Amino acid sequence: MASSSSSALLLAAAAALLASLFLLARADDPYRFYTWNITFGDIYPLGVKQEFPGPQIDAVTNDNIIVNVFNNLPVPFLLSWQGIQQRRSSWQDGVYGTNCPIPPGGNFTYNMQFKDQIGSYYYFPSLLFHKAAGGYGGIRVLSRPRIPVPFDPPAGDFTILAGDWFKLNHTDLKGILDSGNDLPFPDGLLINGQGWNGNRFTVDQGKTYRFRVSNVGIATSVNIRIQGHSLLLVEVEGSHSMQSTFTSIDIHLGQSYSFLVTADQPPADYSIIVSTRFTTPVLTTNAILHYSNANGAATIPPPPAPTVEIDFSLNQARSIRWNLTASGPRPNPQGSYHYGLVNTTRTIRLANSRATINGKLRYAVNSISFIPADTPLKVADFYNIPGVFTLGSMPDNPTSGGAYLQTSVMAANMREYVEVIFENAENFVQSWHIDGYAFWVVGMDGGQWTPASRQGYNLRDAIARYTLQCKLLAAVHVYPQSWTAIYMPLDNVGMWNVRSESWARQYLGQQFYLRVYSPANSWRDENPIPKNALLCGRASGRRTRPL
Repeated sequence: MASSSSSALLLAAAAALLASLFLLARADDPYRFYTWNITFGDIYPLGVKQEFPGPQIDAVTNDNIIVNVFNNLPVPFLLSWQGIQQRRSSWQDGVYGTNCPIPPGGNFTYNMQFKDQIGSYYYFPSLLFHKAAGGYGGIRVLSRPRIPVPFDPPAGDFTILAGDWFKLNHTDLKGILDSGNDLPFPDGLLINGQGWNGNRFTVDQGKTYRFRVSNVGIATSVNIRIQGHSLLLVEVEGSHSMQSTFTSIDIHLGQSYSFLVTADQPPADYSIIVSTRFTTPVLTTNAILHYSNANGAATIPPPPAPTVEIDFSLNQARSIRWNLTASGPRPNPQGSYHYGLVNTTRTIRLANSRATINGKLRYAVNSISFIPADTPLKVADFYNIPGVFTLGSMPDNPTSGGAYLQTSVMAANMREYVEVIFENAENFVQSWHIDGYAFWVVGMDGGQWTPASRQGYNLRDAIARYTLQCKLLAAVHVYPQSWTAIYMPLDNVGMWNVRSESWARQYLGQQFYLRVYSPANSWRDENPIPKNALLCGRASGRRTRPL
């Protein structure tokens, strides 16, 4: 890892984020108001203190979150909300396929409800490769006070945002991709925006604490472990899990996990170690678990990193199960949904690939490498603007032939119940995310998926999540030469991004949009366009709704 003396000057979109929080007492669901100013700041993230991540959002199920964002950057800007489902309101999703960017000097107010969700999430900048400049922050959504949680209240609740970091700034990284090349190897890892020993989490001996860990990087999977302590997994991306004990946990790009740690060791300072998985070399960083009555560093050896074998990670992912006796955001047990007893109405197979198009590196899904349109797809769809995209341009199955460029949109209908197979024939661990949804990861294995593979599906207690291996806002992780299967009810109307969480792959085309349509055109299915919606491209000059 680079030392602070050799760290290059970097730009961090979150370096000067400012937040103010007010609670508005009302008879209905509470409102929480934030005001954020987005600027670039000069930072040295590998070893010198900095001022990102951005402010954390703390909320309770069904809270209304109002975030007024002022863009003081010289370029357009958008924030997206990893895992927040934006029920009936893809207008708030914050990716270019749904929203016009906030122009330089402009502002936009996100108006979201964390409807029927609990758990651990994060936000990040989604435009122009800004994600490589920081600008991310944690989101905690707590259960309502009277909804039981399947573990005792912890003595503290800590957020760890871990991920890879590059000494090159985000504009240079974007330039490398635009020139048709792949990204270099990351220079290091950060925990909450800081390098080696940059964070200290203080605990009292004998008490139990909750750690919420998200992989906010752009290129690599990570593993987390704590010297001398066990990790009791309790929540995965909004779902209470069976409480399994691990010595270390793999966290792939875009994923979030919650585990409990009991301070049951002799008083000392212990290492919280994060290292990359499936990379050569292996990058490592650490934070400190500090006992409040500590009198020095722990003398026991640090925990070893897991092997480089895929089997460890695959078997760990398979072992994660839904807690069927726990309440979700509502008082009914999570297991009452009976996802495995519903017949699927459609099977979608998605195969990722690497390609060269017009002499430049690209990535594709079912042979299509996505290119952004001149107008956000959701906006074009709302105003019936022709020529922006073609419904059905993303096929349901892999196709033969070479990859090609297209603004790809898959057509789907409200209330379909789909089986989606993510097929990975590359020697690269894939991580997928689906905006607007959580899904059940019912199966994963090596080799080629066939209809006979359904015989091994878990139709009883598969975990529901937003990122694959993959949970999701929904995300999926697909292992090399392998497949992952999910079940997903299409119950959220909108234009939803399906993307690789490897940000270079996403930027170079490994994404598409899923348009979930309801012919009812009713506010029951989808909120109307916001009055403050920004309009751009071919929608410039139009009106939203009467004031």
